[in-house]
Amino acid sequence: MAKRDYYEVLGVSKDASQDEIKKAYRKLAMKYHPDRNPGDKEAEEKFKEAAEAYEVLSDPDKRAKYDRFGHGGLKGDPSFHGFTDINDIFSHFSDIFGGSFGGGGSIFDDFFGGGRSSAHSSTRRATGTPGSDLRITLKLTLEEIAKGTTKKVKLKRYEVCDVCGGTGASSPSAFKTCQVCGGSGEIRQVSRSIFGQFVNIAPCKNCNGTGKVISDPCKKCKGEGRIYTEATININVPPGVTDNSYMTLRGEGNAGKNGGPAGDIIVIFKELPHEYFIREGDNIIYNLYLSYPELVLGTEVEVPTLSGRAKLKIEPGLQPGKYLKMREKGIPHLHSHGAGDQLVKVNVHVPKHINSRERELLKELSKMPNIQAPR
Repeated sequence: MAKRDYYEVLGVSKDASQDEIKKAYRKLAMKYHPDRNPGDKEAEEKFKEAAEAYEVLSDPDKRAKYDRFGHGGLKGDPSFHGFTDINDIFSHFSDIFGGSFGGGGSIFDDFFGGGRSSAHSSTRRATGTPGSDLRITLKLTLEEIAKGTTKKVKLKRYEVCDVCGGTGASSPSAFKTCQVCGGSGEIRQVSRSIFGQFVNIAPCKNCNGTGKVISDPCKKCKGEGRIYTEATININVPPGVTDNSYMTLRGEGNAGKNGGPAGDIIVIFKELPHEYFIREGDNIIYNLYLSYPELVLGTEVEVPTLSGRAKLKIEPGLQPGKYLKMREKGIPHLHSHGAGDQLVKVNVHVPKHINSRERELLKELSKMPNIQAPR
């Protein structure tokens, strides 16, 4: 089963702060902790899934790899645990939070600080509407994957209006205080229950949480703060990417409305079929066809590689079906040293058409004792 997106697991946005990520994990860890769900396998799996997501998103280096290349970006990272055992989670996060993380009520006392705080809620003031993400499929040859490449791509997207600078207003003075929220940018609603008083704070929909509304919109973008136009971007593809893997270009998507943050571009890699090679992981396979005399007597041949042609020695008596290994002639390991191998599969070439002289020689050869196949 494919792994879920780590941001989705924790229920946070892609631009979430470390504090937001930590709070989201605490909430899930409390909900699915084994002490609160004895014998519940589904809760146990969700507990482990949340721990794995937090391990990655709480580490700036791992998070950067994940943001650009998804789950494949963590492949081969020796510092990535990928928890399978709950005791491993307790042990690992005991070091992080400085307390005993497992057993009894310690998760609530050490990890969450004990006690219960009064119920309240707060929100950050919104600054416009965030832009949406864009998706691009990038077709790559094996040679481009092996060496890495830079692709120049043209696309249509929303960009910040060059007249108003994304404000949506004709001038800095073309704003007035929002009458709905009184300029606070927030709408507060108070409710009471048997647990006490709750205050719900939400961004004002009339002004998008800015506290101001535009009295005189920009003529070019009509108050939206962005325009739809064609853009050209460079995409730097590292060596070793795989088919259907992806990377994220932060802030390169559609610009937001009224100064909102830009979305991302999700670049999905598509590996093109190759004339000679078949890819298996970071190894590549090449089918080499040799004549019967070449197999019996041995020879030296030239074979294609991803970096040009190379000589390969064929020992006498080599059997068809064998694989010869050309070390590190395959695909470089993503975010790691070294590369896969080129595996050369030896096949015998059997001609479909021969002349009369060749037929006579083959008949004569077939009667010789060392040529006959064992029965």
